[in-house]
Amino acid sequence: MPSGFRFVSRREGGILRGGDFMRAPYGLEIIESCLSCPHREDRLFCNLPPPAVQKLAAITSAAAYPKGATLFVEGQSPRGVFILCSGKVKLSTSSADGKSLILRISEPGEVLGLPATVTGKSYELTADVIEPTQANFISRTDFLLFLREHGEAALRVAQQLGETYHLAIAEMRTIGLSRSAAEKLARFLLDLCANHDEEKGEVKLTLTLTHEEIAQMIGASRETVTRLFADFKKKHFLQVKGSTLIIKNKAGLESVVDA
Repeated sequence: MPSGFRFVSRREGGILRGGDFMRAPYGLEIIESCLSCPHREDRLFCNLPPPAVQKLAAITSAAAYPKGATLFVEGQSPRGVFILCSGKVKLSTSSADGKSLILRISEPGEVLGLPATVTGKSYELTADVIEPTQANFISRTDFLLFLREHGEAALRVAQQLGETYHLAIAEMRTIGLSRSAAEKLARFLLDLCANHDEEKGEVKLTLTLTHEEIAQMIGASRETVTRLFADFKKKHFLQVKGSTLIIKNKAGLESVVDA
């Protein structure tokens, strides 16, 4: 293990720093430098001109987190941003009585904590790791200076903020305009299918969310989600094998949305 490199536990905050590429205890292949990232060309924020990537590598601290760790909490003063290199993070908000709403699940390539870091206001959401994750940290001071010096990076930030806005509108449309819980769940499942290829009339994907978390995403109860999954199985819309979700009849789900 490289000198100075350590891993963040669920109860511990911390930053890891290193220099190349290694295998982590969480099963991750840690990318310790933006310069050596094999996914750089595929990701909006990371696909920057060489001088910007070199600067980004200099101010970024590599960090690995286990499932259940928290990157930042709603209401906390912004320390900086987290570049999600691998894994998944759920972004949620809570009411005073403890009810939670998951706005979305972040995918690799996203920069988390952007609005708060740019505006200086508190983090508006809580970011919880739902599978082993590499999320590299950049302090707010370093990040804002980086954006001032590299206009292309500032443009990419604006693009991601725009995409986040559109996703939030889509989420509100699903929750606010759907006429039933069945329609909400069908829309949710169809959205999951959107980024996966269909083979022989089926779409296979890994579902890491619990029924409780899905309920928090669509504004329903866990019991309702469990009942609807059972109903969709009986209608042969889908099949669940462990963490693998198989959508067997997209047209059937679409009919629930269009009903």
